[in-house]
Amino acid sequence: MTSRERLLAAVSLEKTDRVPISTYELAGYNSKSFENNEPSYKNLMDLIREKTDCVCMWDQYPDNNYMRIDCEEIRGGNYTERHFKLHTPKGELTSAQRVYDNLYTTWQTERWCKTPEDIDKFMSVPFEPAKYNDSDYARIKKEVGDNGIIMSSLADPAYLAMELMEFGESTVWVTTETEHFAKTMEEFHRRNMINLENMLKSRVVDLYRICGPEYLTPPYLPPYYFKRFVTPYLKEMTELIHKYGGLVRIHSHGRIGKVLDDIISCGADALDPCEAPPDGDITLKELKEITKDRLCLFGNIQLKFLEHASTHEIREIVRICMDEAKKDGGYVIMPTAAPINVPLSSKTEENYRAFIDAALEYGKY
Repeated sequence: MTSRERLLAAVSLEKTDRVPISTYELAGYNSKSFENNEPSYKNLMDLIREKTDCVCMWDQYPDNNYMRIDCEEIRGGNYTERHFKLHTPKGELTSAQRVYDNLYTTWQTERWCKTPEDIDKFMSVPFEPAKYNDSDYARIKKEVGDNGIIMSSLADPAYLAMELMEFGESTVWVTTETEHFAKTMEEFHRRNMINLENMLKSRVVDLYRICGPEYLTPPYLPPYYFKRFVTPYLKEMTELIHKYGGLVRIHSHGRIGKVLDDIISCGADALDPCEAPPDGDITLKELKEITKDRLCLFGNIQLKFLEHASTHEIREIVRICMDEAKKDGGYVIMPTAAPINVPLSSKTEENYRAFIDAALEYGKY
């Protein structure tokens, strides 16, 4: 089987020749991604291209932006700060980000909203549907080819709403201003569905990863908030994506055990990253038993192990994952995250090699 055939079969719960191996954000076939342009990652990326199955993260971005945002950059000792000002009909809002040298991530140091009143300011900006540009698709399709599949990431209303505030403040908003939160979620969902359909009309890729459900999982909030504010919106997003011929993967870190029935009811095709205790609250074996014939599981090698464990420990972790989830297909072995540091440490590279080699050995059918 080609990697493309293997991945699509696994997500569709069909038979494969071996368990597909994904290295998550480390995508071997995207010439624009940092890991393929950073010298310290070269040897590892060569191995990834040779021996794994690429789930290439590629997103369409809207050509239009209806929000008036000013930006000022300030250079610090080993970082760059970006300060933003948003002009709304109800007044200005500010936010800030910090990007450290040699770390490929962004730290949000100030959120747009500090109070529910700020939420009303943000939502007062007149909405304009997004117009998507898929001009880069030909490049990424050619690069990936039969070496894997293309996956786009989407935000659900929970992500869009909760990201406006500092996380602790957002949970207070949910529990003390519940109807205000509900109204905001409804409006975000309305806008989100318009934009999602515009995206799908422009271009449909193989797989869509929906991010955001984890914000409303225990222990942060009781399960009934998930049932009210996540499940119905995920269902509608999934149905629309399926209508256009795409597959859906729900992304939710943490403790999903008490909301698993709700996740399954959404009708998605796959779930990641399936974190086991103590990071999550349900083992891969238990997940497999519950979701068999309903969801393909992606996971659950913790990045902290790839960065700090011994190669012997990595091989044992892979073996256990295969024992718990390999049977009858519907499983893609995958880390829960990917390194963001430059240069890549030799220990991390060594452990990725051990992970890949063990997955090839233990993942045969």
